[in-house]
Amino acid sequence: MTNKILLLSAYDARSHKIWRQRLARMFPDLDWKQLALPPRNFNWRIRGNSLHWAFNNRDELAANYDLLIATSMVDLSSLRGLVPELCELPTILYFHENQFAYPENTQREENIEPLLVPIYSALCADKIVFNSNFNRETFLEGVRSLLHKLPDKIPNCVLKKLEDSLVTPVPVSISNHRIIDSKTTNCLEVVWNHRWEYDKGPGLLLEIANLLSISKSPIRLHIVGEGFRQVPKEFVQIRDLLQEHANNLAIESGQFGYIEDEASYHGLLASCDVVLSTALHDFQGLAIQEACFAGCTPLAPNCLVYPEYLPENLLYKRHESDEATAKLVLERLQQWLILKQEDQALPKIELENYAAEKLRTNYKVLFEFAN
Repeated sequence: MTNKILLLSAYDARSHKIWRQRLARMFPDLDWKQLALPPRNFNWRIRGNSLHWAFNNRDELAANYDLLIATSMVDLSSLRGLVPELCELPTILYFHENQFAYPENTQREENIEPLLVPIYSALCADKIVFNSNFNRETFLEGVRSLLHKLPDKIPNCVLKKLEDSLVTPVPVSISNHRIIDSKTTNCLEVVWNHRWEYDKGPGLLLEIANLLSISKSPIRLHIVGEGFRQVPKEFVQIRDLLQEHANNLAIESGQFGYIEDEASYHGLLASCDVVLSTALHDFQGLAIQEACFAGCTPLAPNCLVYPEYLPENLLYKRHESDEATAKLVLERLQQWLILKQEDQALPKIELENYAAEKLRTNYKVLFEFAN
């Protein structure tokens, strides 16, 4: 098996960081060198990472390695041109996401670079790996559509190279997740644990908070997750509605804001009954999976990646209007509230195939191709 690995993460968002750190923990016998860039200035980061690394980390890149693992945001084709020592190195390109499947955002300027860079990188990698089948299929669909629009005809072998790819999820570490269950409150404890960005559905979350406040149902909603410089305006209204709801019920309001301490975060997950997603896109749903391992019952849209591992009774249908969808979500939460009040178990899901212990073999096989 390969011994010395160079891992590059060009836009080191939370799931990217978790993935690379867990790989190192899963294979402590390997010699890891990891370089990561912070998740900001997206358009520059995806195009400028090769320039940054080639002139700031050249000695580290040019050292002797057995394998290169890079995220799909690494501008691999340019980096190999700037650092020729990387050209002969066996390479795995890992896709956490793809820009073809992102929901439209009027705030994001139109830019074809985030679409092209991962394609170029994939074409010069030896192995292409996606974290879910949904990610893989939406990427291939987007590439087919893009190639059809280009003024020059692209040979079919380009698409064939991309189709010859694998699916291996980000591992979920469960060693510290099974904290003593404290689901003993009279409320249904619900956690929403996603990034505070437009693609995670803050509009729907606002409608749910509004209906929850009107209903006066003893359901406590915890809003946690990482925020960035531009937080969607809906979160201010959500906070006020949830505080009003708590005041009306004479209960403490749920947690609101990012929980930096990992033990405290997993403690919250273990204390909750339900984990909720309102996402407009999700390529694996790591936040949902972590909460499931902590004992939460998931409730997610019946689209995106979720049907790959969640049964129909844990999914809800997304309607054209957020208000109609929010009604469905609240109805399901109220049904589960009744189950809790009657001391009946909520439906659960086993996701053992996503556990790090299970996925270690998959990654070991991936790494061995470099020998």
